[in-house]
Amino acid sequence: MIRGVRTTALATALALGCAGAAGANDSTAELATGGLVLTKTTAIEMKSEDLYISTKQVRVKYQFLNTTSQDVTVTVAFPMPDITVEGMDDNIAVPTKNPVNILGFSTTVDGKPVVAQVEQKVVQNGVDRTAYLKSIGVPLDPYPQATADALDKLPQATRDNLVKLGLAVVVQYGTTDNKLQDHWQPTWTLKTTYFWKQTFPAGKILNVQHQYTPSVGESAGTEWGSAQFPKDPGYAAQQAKYCVDPDFIASVKKHIPAGQDYSPMWEQRIDYILKSGANWKSPIGDFRMTIDKGDPATLVSFCGTGVKKIAPTQFQVHYANFTPTQDVAILLLAMPPSS
Repeated sequence: MIRGVRTTALATALALGCAGAAGANDSTAELATGGLVLTKTTAIEMKSEDLYISTKQVRVKYQFLNTTSQDVTVTVAFPMPDITVEGMDDNIAVPTKNPVNILGFSTTVDGKPVVAQVEQKVVQNGVDRTAYLKSIGVPLDPYPQATADALDKLPQATRDNLVKLGLAVVVQYGTTDNKLQDHWQPTWTLKTTYFWKQTFPAGKILNVQHQYTPSVGESAGTEWGSAQFPKDPGYAAQQAKYCVDPDFIASVKKHIPAGQDYSPMWEQRIDYILKSGANWKSPIGDFRMTIDKGDPATLVSFCGTGVKKIAPTQFQVHYANFTPTQDVAILLLAMPPSS
């Protein structure tokens, strides 16, 4: 189980006044991502998983073994993170502008590219509304402004029905002449899954690799190290999520300018879904996870046991016969951009 160990690296001297305090308009929320999944099987073992996580890229190399005497064909899937826009001020970290492949996901099997199918569904209150949105000519991705613009152009009766179904809310904001006008904001959830049929040959190892750009939440400035943050109702949960310890807090405080109660270091967050790796026949035979913080001056905190520093920016855990029971959450505090 990955828990209990904190890893901290000290940052270099901070140039004062390069960034402001964290605020709602300065933050983007991260989307949790993960690896390949399939329905639980008693035929296929994951012999090894080599996972690399950075703010720029996630790479995963798998070795699978079909332990039976016959070829086995199953559906392998890669679920994209759900996208939900709950309010007009939501700011979600979407790595690419491709509404079908927001993470730039790609995969190979034994070195050959896989052509995956894609399934997209719009869900609201547990009901599939995909066909309805397609019938009225509205894009399925709720995030781009183009989708909200498409809602504004619909007939009034259709817009009223969208609100009734919980697929949109009415918001008001000004135009160039500063007059407030009604606009329709999408509120549904988009679920996207890449999938393909994969044959695992009897008694043989199959090498599968995929990579993508993670969704990285960011804030300009951070509350970590602030005297007020521990009083926040959500502080304990955040501290537990990232295994933040006193050494990490002490490092942050060294970069709080005199007379201020916050650090202008940029906060970055990455969530990775690891528990899906428990769907194979047995525990992962050899599991290795490398976290790369990108810059030696960046502070990093995450939960883990047996964490080793293997390079100036890289930390690694290595487990045998590993059954993941919790996901990975990484907190990074980076030096602010040059002013």
